[in-house]
Amino acid sequence: MSINETKSEEFHKTALIIGSGVGGLSLGIRLQSLGFKTTILEKLDGPGGRAYTKKIKGFIFDMGPTVITVPFFIEELFSLEIGRDNLNLPDFSSESLKSKNIENTSTRKYVEIIPIKPFYRIYFHDKTYFDYDGDPENTRRQIKDIEASDLEGYEKFHRDAEAIFKRGFLELGYTFFNSASEMFKVLPDLLKLDAVRSLFSFTSKYFKSEKLRQVFSFETLLIGGNPLSVPAIYSMIHFVEKTWGVHYVMGGTGALIDGMLKKYHELGGEIKYNAEVEKISLSDKKTFFSKPSVSGVELKNGKKIKSNIVISNGDYANTYMKLINNKDRRWNKDWKIKRMSYSMSLVVIYFGFKSDKSLDLRHHNIILGPRYEELLSDIFNRKILAKDFSQYLHIPTITDKSLAPKGHHAAYTLIPVPNNASKIDWSVQGKILTDKVLSFLDNEGYIPGLQKNLVHSEFITPDYFENTLNSHLGNSFGVEPKLIHSAFFRPHNRSEDIKGLYLVGASSQPGAGTPSVMMSAKMTARALASDFENSIAAWKGK
Repeated sequence: MSINETKSEEFHKTALIIGSGVGGLSLGIRLQSLGFKTTILEKLDGPGGRAYTKKIKGFIFDMGPTVITVPFFIEELFSLEIGRDNLNLPDFSSESLKSKNIENTSTRKYVEIIPIKPFYRIYFHDKTYFDYDGDPENTRRQIKDIEASDLEGYEKFHRDAEAIFKRGFLELGYTFFNSASEMFKVLPDLLKLDAVRSLFSFTSKYFKSEKLRQVFSFETLLIGGNPLSVPAIYSMIHFVEKTWGVHYVMGGTGALIDGMLKKYHELGGEIKYNAEVEKISLSDKKTFFSKPSVSGVELKNGKKIKSNIVISNGDYANTYMKLINNKDRRWNKDWKIKRMSYSMSLVVIYFGFKSDKSLDLRHHNIILGPRYEELLSDIFNRKILAKDFSQYLHIPTITDKSLAPKGHHAAYTLIPVPNNASKIDWSVQGKILTDKVLSFLDNEGYIPGLQKNLVHSEFITPDYFENTLNSHLGNSFGVEPKLIHSAFFRPHNRSEDIKGLYLVGASSQPGAGTPSVMMSAKMTARALASDFENSIAAWKGK
């Protein structure tokens, strides 16, 4: 091979990844193990993206995802080596994948992961609660206490949700729906399983109790989905958690990001911080009948970096509308992108407080307001800021004392709110809602004396997601996971418009949530590796 040929192939084997979230780092690890030379470009001053970590006054706050499921996805990443990436689909029937425990020594080298029980404590408005822990007997006992006549419905729900889990996750979880025909092949199965009706409607078939309908439908809110409109295929989340449990990384999710970054560096990957991408550069060599090709990126500071492979771990709408000229796109046009539905947003309050007594709470707490269906409609459809609210209260220091000074707790509470299509003035409403929520936690007895013992508090609003994380309309989870935005109809991991452009993460297939984002990285790596081999073969044949 000549020197020029060597340089050309080396250029082919470079890849730029925009964003260092879970998706970007997962893909970076995979590409490095495949022999690519990758550089991650991160806008912020540290890694993580939505999973960024904030440290202040001795407290450590995970700013984003906190729920860890399907631990073998993490095990697989940490076991990869150069020239030894496993792009094969996992055999979910194998005994090693059935385990809920982290045994892999490769994983323990980077992080310590422990199970959390219960998965969630779900508080209803009347202060009663349901401990959602995956234990069959405890689950049935609690259902009987709430509504004995719903026990029979639970057995049917369990059977039908398991069938959806087997088809939707175990068999189709890694399917890259790159064409409509691929989706229509599986649609009859999904219709037969009743997996396309709304999740809340599906759940309501089995349970008379409003409380139990909420228990078995709320989880999609943690991936940006409205239980009233997401397809019932998402009932599989119940079985994902029941099969592999809910876990916590000691040191917080930030420790997982650090472990992934360590692995990425060990494989030779490079990362640049304070490196916001201004635009994705395209080759001038194109015709009316051919797609333009990626040639690199240009940063906000004016620096240009060449590469014929670019992967965006950023927001789908922002990637196309802000980084690529509309005239260079035939499929993902601005009008089409704007017509899509985007997930709700969040107000997240990070707070640290003194506590000389144990809390009567759990690691993960769901505190439901007086309304469920009506509040969801306010958030997703009417896009108004209601007077009432529900929240996910995360107190990791119940499990891990290292995140706060001695005698203190670090916590965050997450309140679903409309995205910025609502035109809400968060510079005013953010503080009002924060004060209301903290007062509620104190006065309603969830954290007695909170306001008196508060050491630190701050909050983020949809404006943070829009302006800092570059999310269209300040959405928090990408494209809303409705049926019309699922599978083939969800943004594709391989761009239809630009040769050499790929997507990874919450906005692309299969969707949001830490395990899905890791699956997305493997799907994108498979597509990229296949395309790369084909392009090199074509280049060598010239």
